Amino acid sequence: MKNKLYQYLLGTVLGLLAMQLGAQPYPNKPISLVVPQAAGGTNDIVARLVAPAFGEAIGASVVVENRPGAGGNIGTQGVARSAKDGYTLLLTINSAQAINPALYKNPGFDPINDFVPLYYIGATPYVLVTPPGSPYKTLADVVAAAKKKPGELSYASAGNGTISHLLGAMLNTSAGIEMQHIPYKGVAPAINDVLGGQVPFAFASLPSALNYIKTGKLQAIAISSAKRSSAAPEIPAIAETYPDCVGEVWVAIFAPMGVSADVIKKNQTAMEKVMARPDVREKLIAQGLDLSPVPTNRLAALLKDELAKWVKIVKASGAQLD
Repeated sequence: MKNKLYQYLLGTVLGLLAMQLGAQPYPNKPISLVVPQAAGGTNDIVARLVAPAFGEAIGASVVVENRPGAGGNIGTQGVARSAKDGYTLLLTINSAQAINPALYKNPGFDPINDFVPLYYIGATPYVLVTPPGSPYKTLADVVAAAKKKPGELSYASAGNGTISHLLGAMLNTSAGIEMQHIPYKGVAPAINDVLGGQVPFAFASLPSALNYIKTGKLQAIAISSAKRSSAAPEIPAIAETYPDCVGEVWVAIFAPMGVSADVIKKNQTAMEKVMARPDVREKLIAQGLDLSPVPTNRLAALLKDELAKWVKIVKASGAQLD
């Protein structure tokens, strides 16, 4: 009888404690910031730069969690299906959020209806890189060689359907050439094979390649933005020669649909504090990010615009994945 009474009282106390913990204001435990790509890519670099400041601003630990696979679909699906409590957020790039729905027959998520836009961080171009000993020093060198040897030159990308893949397809169309695409599982292995001489070129995001360029391990040929980057103004833009060959990667945070408006607001306020910090901004700018603000209410419209833009480019490229 005493054991049963003890168990009853213990259960009651534990239940009350659980209710009390659950009633604590958000956040009262660590927040997972899910990056749906492997380490070394743009959003991984950005996530690890902002996470400590984000944690300080929100009042909880913010843990970066890489969940790569299927071009970003696995991690994105996981966040869409997670608890709607604000403890699992998605820090993603437009290739996963705006291209995958056009590239995959069933990506496993709806970028509009499964997510709430939380905060836009910034954008950066891609850069066409080659080893320093390469005979290709300029975009004109690449185009001339590709025209002389149709189908023989190849370029590496971070994977099928990524912007780094589609930029090569766009350059093929714009310049009237035929370079072969070699997809990798992330930007890091693509860069490694360019460094090792297995592939002559790669399209890589500027943050993922900038340190290699600055240390002379890679040579930058051209970037994919409409104009030159302030982080590397010496690198010409592809658009200076081919104005329609433009593509950038933007980074933003999303919450799963269903998270309360109060929790969304707390995260947005915290990120506003993060992005107002000079030390954080300096680090992001040094990585090649353009921090021109996009209001949160504009982020949803930006995503819709990107979905419409990339579906046409994916269709023209002929890329399709199951």
